[in-house]
Amino acid sequence: MFTTPDDCNSMIVKVSGNERPETFFARRNKQATKSRDIGDNCKFSYNVEVQYKRQQEDKTLNIIVTGGAGFIGSNFVFYMIEKHPEDRIICVDSLTYAGNLSTLESVMDNPAFRFVKLDIRDREGVEKLFVEEKPDVVVNFAAESHVDRSIENPGIFLETNIMGTAVLMDACRKYGIQRFHQVSTDEVYGDLPLDRPDLFFTEETPIHTSSPYSTSKASADLLVLAYHRTYGLPVTISRCSNNYGPYQFPEKLIPLMIANALHDQPLPVYGEGLNVRDWLYVEDHCKAIDLILRGGRVGEVYNIGGHNEMRNIDIVKLICAELGKPESLIKYVTDRKGHDQRYAIDPAKIHGELGWLPETMFKDGIKKTIHWYLDNQAWWETIRSGEYRNYYEKMYGNR
Repeated sequence: MFTTPDDCNSMIVKVSGNERPETFFARRNKQATKSRDIGDNCKFSYNVEVQYKRQQEDKTLNIIVTGGAGFIGSNFVFYMIEKHPEDRIICVDSLTYAGNLSTLESVMDNPAFRFVKLDIRDREGVEKLFVEEKPDVVVNFAAESHVDRSIENPGIFLETNIMGTAVLMDACRKYGIQRFHQVSTDEVYGDLPLDRPDLFFTEETPIHTSSPYSTSKASADLLVLAYHRTYGLPVTISRCSNNYGPYQFPEKLIPLMIANALHDQPLPVYGEGLNVRDWLYVEDHCKAIDLILRGGRVGEVYNIGGHNEMRNIDIVKLICAELGKPESLIKYVTDRKGHDQRYAIDPAKIHGELGWLPETMFKDGIKKTIHWYLDNQAWWETIRSGEYRNYYEKMYGNR
Protein backbone atom coordinates (compact mmCIF):
# COMPACT_ATOMS: atom_id res chain seq x y z
CA MET A 1 0.00 0.00 0.00
CA PHE A 2 1.39 3.37 -1.04
CA THR A 3 0.43 6.18 1.33
CA THR A 4 1.68 9.61 2.24
CA PRO A 5 4.35 9.92 4.96
CA ASP A 6 3.29 10.16 8.60
CA ASP A 7 3.72 13.92 8.71
CA CYS A 8 1.34 14.79 5.89
CA ASN A 9 1.78 18.50 6.44
CA SER A 10 5.52 18.35 5.81
CA MET A 11 6.85 20.06 2.71
CA ILE A 12 9.10 19.30 -0.21
CA VAL A 13 12.62 20.68 -0.08
CA LYS A 14 15.44 20.53 -2.57
CA VAL A 15 17.32 17.26 -2.89
CA SER A 16 20.86 17.54 -4.15
CA GLY A 17 22.37 15.31 -6.78
CA ASN A 18 24.30 13.43 -4.10
CA GLU A 19 21.33 12.59 -1.88
CA ARG A 20 19.07 9.57 -2.23
CA PRO A 21 15.65 10.96 -3.31
CA GLU A 22 13.79 8.80 -0.80
CA THR A 23 15.61 10.50 2.10
CA PHE A 24 14.13 13.91 1.44
CA PHE A 25 10.99 13.37 3.54
CA ALA A 26 13.16 12.70 6.59
CA ARG A 27 15.18 15.86 5.97
CA ARG A 28 12.53 18.31 4.84
CA ASN A 29 10.84 18.63 8.25
CA LYS A 30 14.06 20.15 9.58
CA GLN A 31 13.76 23.00 7.09
CA ALA A 32 12.16 26.24 8.15
CA THR A 33 10.64 26.88 4.74
CA LYS A 34 7.63 25.07 3.39
CA SER A 35 6.22 24.90 -0.10
CA ARG A 36 2.72 23.48 0.34
CA ASP A 37 0.39 21.59 2.64
CA ILE A 38 -0.69 18.41 0.93
CA GLY A 39 -3.56 18.19 3.45
CA ASP A 40 -6.36 16.12 1.95
CA ASN A 41 -3.88 13.93 0.11
CA CYS A 42 -3.19 12.29 3.47
CA LYS A 43 -6.65 10.75 3.25
CA PHE A 44 -5.69 9.21 -0.07
CA SER A 45 -4.50 5.64 0.03
CA TYR A 46 -5.17 2.98 -2.49
CA ASN A 47 -3.27 -0.10 -3.47
CA VAL A 48 -1.41 0.62 -6.67
CA GLU A 49 -0.01 -2.90 -6.76
CA VAL A 50 -3.53 -4.33 -6.83
CA GLN A 51 -4.42 -1.94 -9.65
CA TYR A 52 -1.43 -3.14 -11.65
CA LYS A 53 -2.48 -6.77 -11.18
CA ARG A 54 -6.03 -5.96 -12.20
CA GLN A 55 -4.82 -4.25 -15.38
CA GLN A 56 -2.58 -7.18 -16.23
CA GLU A 57 -5.42 -9.65 -15.74
CA ASP A 58 -7.61 -7.68 -18.16
CA LYS A 59 -7.31 -7.84 -21.93
CA THR A 60 -4.23 -6.52 -23.65
CA LEU A 61 -4.22 -2.72 -23.79
CA ASN A 62 -3.81 -0.99 -27.12
CA ILE A 63 -1.82 2.16 -26.33
CA ILE A 64 -1.25 4.95 -28.86
CA VAL A 65 1.92 6.89 -28.08
CA THR A 66 2.13 10.10 -30.11
CA GLY A 67 5.53 11.70 -30.61
CA GLY A 68 7.02 8.27 -30.02
CA ALA A 69 10.07 8.84 -32.23
CA GLY A 70 11.16 11.82 -30.15
CA PHE A 71 13.25 11.91 -27.00
CA ILE A 72 10.83 11.22 -24.14
CA GLY A 73 8.33 9.41 -26.34
CA SER A 74 10.84 6.84 -27.57
CA ASN A 75 12.12 6.21 -24.06
CA PHE A 76 8.50 5.67 -22.98
CA VAL A 77 8.00 3.18 -25.83
CA PHE A 78 11.08 1.21 -24.74
CA TYR A 79 9.98 1.28 -21.09
CA MET A 80 6.44 0.10 -21.82
CA ILE A 81 7.53 -2.73 -24.11
CA GLU A 82 9.86 -4.02 -21.41
CA LYS A 83 7.55 -3.40 -18.45
CA HIS A 84 4.27 -4.46 -20.07
CA PRO A 85 5.02 -6.90 -22.91
CA GLU A 86 1.37 -7.96 -22.89
CA ASP A 87 0.29 -4.53 -24.21
CA ARG A 88 0.38 -3.34 -27.82
CA ILE A 89 2.15 -0.05 -28.55
CA ILE A 90 1.10 1.98 -31.60
CA CYS A 91 3.73 4.69 -32.08
CA VAL A 92 2.63 7.78 -33.99
CA ASP A 93 5.09 10.41 -35.19
CA SER A 94 5.21 12.84 -38.11
CA LEU A 95 9.03 12.61 -38.17
CA THR A 96 9.77 16.31 -38.13
CA TYR A 97 13.35 17.42 -37.37
CA ALA A 98 13.21 16.07 -33.78
CA GLY A 99 11.68 12.70 -34.66
CA ASN A 100 14.18 10.03 -35.63
CA LEU A 101 12.97 6.68 -36.92
CA SER A 102 16.38 5.09 -36.36
CA THR A 103 15.81 5.58 -32.63
CA LEU A 104 13.10 2.91 -32.80
CA GLU A 105 15.14 0.41 -34.79
CA SER A 106 15.44 -2.02 -31.87
CA VAL A 107 11.65 -2.46 -31.55
CA MET A 108 10.56 -2.30 -35.19
CA ASP A 109 10.31 -6.08 -35.48
CA ASN A 110 8.50 -6.54 -32.19
CA PRO A 111 5.02 -8.00 -32.93
CA ALA A 112 3.56 -5.88 -30.12
CA PHE A 113 4.77 -2.65 -31.77
CA ARG A 114 3.55 -0.70 -34.78
CA PHE A 115 4.91 2.56 -36.17
CA VAL A 116 2.62 4.95 -38.06
CA LYS A 117 3.90 8.10 -39.75
CA LEU A 118 1.12 10.57 -39.05
CA ASP A 119 0.68 14.21 -38.10
CA ILE A 120 -1.72 14.57 -35.16
CA ARG A 121 -3.28 17.57 -36.94
CA ASP A 122 -4.49 15.19 -39.69
CA ARG A 123 -8.05 14.56 -38.50
CA GLU A 124 -8.87 12.03 -41.21
CA GLY A 125 -5.66 10.10 -40.61
CA VAL A 126 -6.13 10.09 -36.84
CA GLU A 127 -9.71 8.80 -37.12
CA LYS A 128 -8.62 6.10 -39.57
CA LEU A 129 -6.01 4.94 -37.06
CA PHE A 130 -8.59 4.82 -34.26
CA VAL A 131 -10.85 2.64 -36.41
CA GLU A 132 -7.94 0.29 -37.19
CA GLU A 133 -6.43 0.00 -33.72
CA LYS A 134 -9.33 0.70 -31.34
CA PRO A 135 -6.99 2.17 -28.70
CA ASP A 136 -7.70 1.89 -25.00
CA VAL A 137 -5.20 4.58 -24.01
CA VAL A 138 -3.62 7.59 -25.73
CA VAL A 139 -0.44 9.18 -24.35
CA ASN A 140 0.26 12.46 -26.10
CA PHE A 141 3.95 13.35 -26.25
CA ALA A 142 3.64 14.93 -29.70
CA ALA A 143 4.64 18.58 -29.47
CA GLU A 144 6.90 21.25 -30.78
CA SER A 145 9.02 21.73 -27.68
CA HIS A 146 12.02 24.04 -28.06
CA VAL A 147 11.62 27.54 -26.62
CA ASP A 148 14.06 29.17 -29.06
CA ARG A 149 12.21 27.71 -32.04
CA SER A 150 8.90 28.98 -30.62
CA ILE A 151 10.32 32.48 -30.46
CA GLU A 152 11.40 32.24 -34.10
CA ASN A 153 8.14 30.67 -35.37
CA PRO A 154 5.23 30.62 -32.88
CA GLY A 155 2.62 29.49 -35.42
CA ILE A 156 3.65 25.85 -35.73
CA PHE A 157 3.63 25.53 -31.92
CA LEU A 158 0.02 26.71 -31.75
CA GLU A 159 -1.05 24.41 -34.58
CA THR A 160 0.60 21.23 -33.30
CA ASN A 161 0.42 21.67 -29.55
CA ILE A 162 -3.14 23.02 -29.36
CA MET A 163 -5.02 21.96 -32.49
CA GLY A 164 -3.25 18.61 -32.68
CA THR A 165 -4.30 17.86 -29.11
CA ALA A 166 -7.89 18.80 -29.97
CA VAL A 167 -7.90 16.43 -32.96
CA LEU A 168 -6.72 13.55 -30.76
CA MET A 169 -9.35 14.23 -28.10
CA ASP A 170 -12.12 14.52 -30.68
CA ALA A 171 -11.19 11.05 -31.91
CA CYS A 172 -11.19 9.81 -28.30
CA ARG A 173 -14.69 11.17 -27.84
CA LYS A 174 -15.94 9.70 -31.11
CA TYR A 175 -14.54 6.20 -30.70
CA GLY A 176 -14.25 5.87 -26.93
CA ILE A 177 -11.17 5.66 -24.71
CA GLN A 178 -10.21 4.48 -21.22
CA ARG A 179 -7.66 7.25 -20.70
CA PHE A 180 -6.22 10.23 -22.55
CA HIS A 181 -2.98 11.40 -20.96
CA GLN A 182 -1.45 14.75 -21.82
CA VAL A 183 2.30 15.10 -21.27
CA SER A 184 2.98 18.71 -20.34
CA THR A 185 5.72 20.82 -18.78
CA ASP A 186 6.49 22.80 -15.65
CA GLU A 187 7.12 25.77 -17.93
CA VAL A 188 3.38 26.50 -17.90
CA TYR A 189 3.90 27.88 -14.37
CA GLY A 190 6.39 30.51 -15.53
CA ASP A 191 9.46 30.82 -13.36
CA LEU A 192 10.58 31.27 -9.76
CA PRO A 193 13.01 33.88 -8.41
CA LEU A 194 16.59 32.78 -7.83
CA ASP A 195 16.62 34.30 -4.33
CA ARG A 196 13.63 32.23 -3.08
CA PRO A 197 14.83 28.61 -2.89
CA ASP A 198 11.88 27.87 -0.59
CA LEU A 199 9.37 28.27 -3.43
CA PHE A 200 8.24 25.35 -5.61
CA PHE A 201 5.69 24.72 -8.32
CA THR A 202 2.63 22.81 -7.07
CA GLU A 203 -0.40 21.69 -9.04
CA GLU A 204 -2.19 24.76 -7.62
CA THR A 205 0.44 27.23 -8.87
CA PRO A 206 -1.28 29.64 -11.30
CA ILE A 207 -0.39 29.30 -14.97
CA HIS A 208 1.90 32.17 -15.93
CA THR A 209 3.65 31.45 -19.22
CA SER A 210 6.76 33.15 -20.59
CA SER A 211 7.17 31.94 -24.19
CA PRO A 212 5.05 30.89 -27.18
CA TYR A 213 6.05 27.29 -26.39
CA SER A 214 4.87 27.31 -22.78
CA THR A 215 1.74 29.22 -23.79
CA SER A 216 0.87 26.58 -26.36
CA LYS A 217 1.34 23.81 -23.76
CA ALA A 218 -0.72 25.67 -21.16
CA SER A 219 -3.47 26.19 -23.73
CA ALA A 220 -3.48 22.47 -24.51
CA ASP A 221 -3.66 21.64 -20.79
CA LEU A 222 -6.68 23.90 -20.34
CA LEU A 223 -8.32 22.34 -23.38
CA VAL A 224 -7.74 18.84 -21.97
CA LEU A 225 -9.37 19.81 -18.66
CA ALA A 226 -12.24 21.46 -20.55
CA TYR A 227 -12.88 18.24 -22.52
CA HIS A 228 -13.02 16.40 -19.21
CA ARG A 229 -15.49 18.81 -17.65
CA THR A 230 -17.63 19.36 -20.75
CA TYR A 231 -17.64 15.93 -22.35
CA GLY A 232 -16.59 13.67 -19.49
CA LEU A 233 -13.45 12.57 -21.33
CA PRO A 234 -11.27 10.52 -18.93
CA VAL A 235 -8.06 12.55 -18.88
CA THR A 236 -4.93 13.04 -16.80
CA ILE A 237 -2.11 15.56 -17.20
CA SER A 238 1.50 15.38 -16.06
CA ARG A 239 3.84 18.36 -15.88
CA CYS A 240 7.51 17.45 -15.73
CA SER A 241 10.74 19.26 -15.05
CA ASN A 242 13.71 19.23 -17.47
CA ASN A 243 14.44 15.72 -18.75
CA TYR A 244 17.82 14.31 -19.71
CA GLY A 245 19.06 10.93 -20.88
CA PRO A 246 19.50 8.83 -24.06
CA TYR A 247 18.18 9.92 -27.47
CA GLN A 248 17.70 13.60 -26.65
CA PHE A 249 17.91 15.87 -29.69
CA PRO A 250 21.17 17.87 -29.64
CA GLU A 251 19.52 21.29 -29.55
CA LYS A 252 18.88 20.85 -25.81
CA LEU A 253 21.47 21.88 -23.21
CA ILE A 254 23.04 18.59 -22.07
CA PRO A 255 23.41 16.78 -25.44
CA LEU A 256 24.47 20.03 -27.13
CA MET A 257 27.26 20.56 -24.62
CA ILE A 258 28.39 16.92 -24.85
CA ALA A 259 28.48 16.95 -28.65
CA ASN A 260 30.23 20.30 -28.94
CA ALA A 261 32.78 19.43 -26.25
CA LEU A 262 33.67 16.17 -28.02
CA HIS A 263 34.39 18.22 -31.16
CA ASP A 264 36.27 20.92 -29.19
CA GLN A 265 33.68 23.45 -30.36
CA PRO A 266 32.47 26.46 -28.33
CA LEU A 267 29.92 25.71 -25.61
CA PRO A 268 27.29 28.48 -25.92
CA VAL A 269 25.79 29.48 -22.56
CA TYR A 270 22.99 32.03 -22.36
CA GLY A 271 23.71 35.12 -20.24
CA GLU A 272 25.83 34.19 -17.23
CA GLY A 273 24.45 30.66 -17.06
CA LEU A 274 22.83 31.26 -13.66
CA ASN A 275 19.39 29.98 -14.64
CA VAL A 276 18.35 27.00 -12.49
CA ARG A 277 16.58 23.88 -13.71
CA ASP A 278 15.23 20.80 -11.90
CA TRP A 279 16.68 17.78 -13.75
CA LEU A 280 14.72 14.55 -14.17
CA TYR A 281 16.21 11.38 -15.66
CA VAL A 282 13.95 10.31 -18.52
CA GLU A 283 13.37 6.74 -17.28
CA ASP A 284 12.09 8.08 -13.96
CA HIS A 285 9.67 10.24 -15.93
CA CYS A 286 8.44 7.22 -17.91
CA LYS A 287 7.81 5.29 -14.69
CA ALA A 288 5.77 8.18 -13.32
CA ILE A 289 3.56 8.36 -16.41
CA ASP A 290 2.96 4.61 -16.28
CA LEU A 291 1.84 4.95 -12.65
CA ILE A 292 -0.52 7.80 -13.54
CA LEU A 293 -2.07 5.78 -16.39
CA ARG A 294 -2.80 2.83 -14.14
CA GLY A 295 -3.50 4.52 -10.82
CA GLY A 296 -3.96 8.26 -11.28
CA ARG A 297 -7.28 9.96 -10.69
CA VAL A 298 -9.21 11.04 -13.78
CA GLY A 299 -9.30 14.81 -14.25
CA GLU A 300 -6.16 15.43 -12.19
CA VAL A 301 -2.82 17.11 -12.84
CA TYR A 302 0.40 15.54 -11.47
CA ASN A 303 3.74 17.33 -11.17
CA ILE A 304 6.82 15.17 -11.85
CA GLY A 305 10.14 16.60 -10.64
CA GLY A 306 13.65 15.28 -10.27
CA HIS A 307 14.77 16.91 -6.98
CA ASN A 308 17.99 17.93 -8.76
CA GLU A 309 18.29 21.70 -9.06
CA MET A 310 21.40 22.93 -10.83
CA ARG A 311 22.55 26.10 -12.58
CA ASN A 312 23.14 25.80 -16.30
CA ILE A 313 26.76 26.88 -15.99
CA ASP A 314 27.43 24.18 -13.39
CA ILE A 315 26.01 21.56 -15.76
CA VAL A 316 28.35 22.73 -18.52
CA LYS A 317 31.39 22.72 -16.24
CA LEU A 318 30.51 19.23 -14.99
CA ILE A 319 30.34 17.95 -18.58
CA CYS A 320 33.72 19.53 -19.33
CA ALA A 321 35.21 17.78 -16.30
CA GLU A 322 33.71 14.39 -17.20
CA LEU A 323 35.03 14.63 -20.76
CA GLY A 324 38.41 16.09 -19.79
CA LYS A 325 37.75 19.28 -21.77
CA PRO A 326 38.87 22.80 -20.75
CA GLU A 327 36.35 25.31 -19.46
CA SER A 328 37.86 27.77 -21.94
CA LEU A 329 35.45 26.23 -24.49
CA ILE A 330 32.57 27.97 -22.69
CA LYS A 331 31.26 30.94 -24.67
CA TYR A 332 28.73 33.27 -23.04
CA VAL A 333 26.16 34.46 -25.59
CA THR A 334 23.32 36.98 -25.57
CA ASP A 335 20.57 35.77 -23.27
CA ARG A 336 17.34 34.26 -24.56
CA LYS A 337 14.34 36.61 -24.74
CA GLY A 338 12.15 36.16 -21.66
CA HIS A 339 14.51 33.56 -20.21
CA ASP A 340 12.95 31.91 -17.14
CA GLN A 341 15.14 32.11 -14.03
CA ARG A 342 14.33 28.98 -12.04
CA TYR A 343 12.13 25.89 -12.26
CA ALA A 344 11.52 23.68 -9.23
CA ILE A 345 8.74 21.13 -8.78
CA ASP A 346 7.01 19.91 -5.64
CA PRO A 347 5.93 16.32 -6.45
CA ALA A 348 4.22 15.67 -3.10
CA LYS A 349 0.94 14.79 -4.82
CA ILE A 350 2.26 11.98 -7.02
CA HIS A 351 4.36 10.68 -4.15
CA GLY A 352 1.44 10.72 -1.74
CA GLU A 353 -1.05 9.12 -4.12
CA LEU A 354 1.08 6.78 -6.20
CA GLY A 355 4.28 6.31 -4.21
CA TRP A 356 6.49 7.77 -6.93
CA LEU A 357 9.86 9.39 -6.27
CA PRO A 358 12.76 9.88 -8.70
CA GLU A 359 15.18 6.98 -8.41
CA THR A 360 18.16 8.38 -10.33
CA MET A 361 20.51 10.78 -8.58
CA PHE A 362 21.90 13.41 -10.92
CA LYS A 363 25.51 12.43 -10.31
CA ASP A 364 24.65 8.95 -11.62
CA GLY A 365 22.24 10.00 -14.36
CA ILE A 366 24.61 12.51 -15.95
CA LYS A 367 27.39 9.92 -16.11
CA LYS A 368 25.05 7.40 -17.74
CA THR A 369 23.94 10.06 -20.21
CA ILE A 370 27.48 11.10 -21.14
CA HIS A 371 28.52 7.48 -21.63
CA TRP A 372 25.49 6.87 -23.84
CA TYR A 373 26.44 9.76 -26.12
CA LEU A 374 30.02 8.51 -26.23
CA ASP A 375 28.84 5.02 -27.21
CA ASN A 376 26.27 6.23 -29.78
CA GLN A 377 28.07 8.94 -31.72
CA ALA A 378 26.74 7.69 -35.06
CA TRP A 379 23.18 8.41 -33.90
CA TRP A 380 23.74 12.06 -33.03
CA GLU A 381 26.39 12.85 -35.63
CA THR A 382 23.84 12.15 -38.37
CA ILE A 383 21.34 14.45 -36.69
CA ARG A 384 23.83 17.30 -36.42
CA SER A 385 24.13 17.53 -40.19
CA GLY A 386 21.70 19.17 -42.60
CA GLU A 387 18.76 21.22 -41.36
CA TYR A 388 19.92 21.21 -37.75
CA ARG A 389 23.30 22.66 -38.70
CA ASN A 390 21.56 25.59 -40.42
CA TYR A 391 19.39 26.15 -37.35
CA TYR A 392 22.39 26.04 -35.01
CA GLU A 393 24.25 28.68 -37.01
CA LYS A 394 21.17 30.90 -36.97
CA MET A 395 20.72 30.61 -33.20
CA TYR A 396 24.32 30.88 -31.99
CA GLY A 397 26.48 32.03 -34.89
CA ASN A 398 26.19 35.79 -34.41
CA ARG A 399 25.70 35.97 -30.64
